[in-house]
Amino acid sequence: MTNKASNKKIIFGVTGSIAAYKAPSIVRSFKQKDYDVQVVLTSGGCRFTTPLTLSTVSGNTVLKSMWDDQGTWHNHVRLAKESDLLIIAPASANCLAKMANGLCDEMLYALYLSATCPVIVAPAMDLDMWKHSSVQRNIAQLVQDGVYVLEPATGFLASGLEGQGRLPDVEDITAFAEDVLSQSAQAS
Repeated sequence: MTNKASNKKIIFGVTGSIAAYKAPSIVRSFKQKDYDVQVVLTSGGCRFTTPLTLSTVSGNTVLKSMWDDQGTWHNHVRLAKESDLLIIAPASANCLAKMANGLCDEMLYALYLSATCPVIVAPAMDLDMWKHSSVQRNIAQLVQDGVYVLEPATGFLASGLEGQGRLPDVEDITAFAEDVLSQSAQAS
């Protein structure tokens, strides 16, 4: 019997947030459900987790740039068109601002602008950052643009504060993604 997730391709973006330490567990969760996961790390994401760890759990080379070490171009348009879902977890405030304003200075944002599949962001940042009017404005713009937002969880934060800003648990992220994929399949 074939798992319903087989043949589903996910682009999994990781940005510069301390919550990136959860990214390998999230990728592993998708792999255990038989999704093909292509991880894309931003330059900020590379400061919090490693390509080696993410390539090991995903089974694919991690993309960090539009070009590989030999100068070969990674075709972001093809990759985006072949994918069933783009999910960014954690999505930093910087990431949200770039997406909301159409900035395209890294591979992940080129994929976002080329994506015709559903897009999910799971923001993670300190509570005052999350509450900031500019971040909320960017979230509102992304929702208007059709991006699904999995709001941050509430709890203890890396800063020592307590409040909304935590990356949701792995199971919650995976379930949210599967719901979005299911909605997308029903709509087509």
